Amino acid sequence: QVQLVESGGGLVQAGGSLRLSCAASGSIFSINAMGWYRQAPGKQRELVAALTSGGSTNYADSVKGRFTIFRDNAKNTVYLQMNSLKPEDTAVYYCNADGVATARGYVVRSWGQGTQVTVSS
Repeated sequence: QVQLVESGGGLVQAGGSLRLSCAASGSIFSINAMGWYRQAPGKQRELVAALTSGGSTNYADSVKGRFTIFRDNAKNTVYLQMNSLKPEDTAVYYCNADGVATARGYVVRSWGQGTQVTVSS
């Protein structure tokens, strides 16, 4: 019912920047919160950053001061600006949307397919 399409991943050198985008579609009326998670090889998926419709943010300690999450509500799109990237930021980054009201009903949680971010040292 809700489709999330990520873009913006790639290969970057340590110290560089990337911006990830995630567009939600599917006859959406509103989205409570959108966020980004990541999963490195052999590790569990972890929260990177989240943003509610009211503007509250939550960041993992490891990215505070380097990453910024922001959202265009009119476009149902969330962004993750990643600066000062480190090799340990290498992972597949997943977009998620929580509490989505659509024309076909309420969707508790949706996930994107993921986008690879690789930071070389």
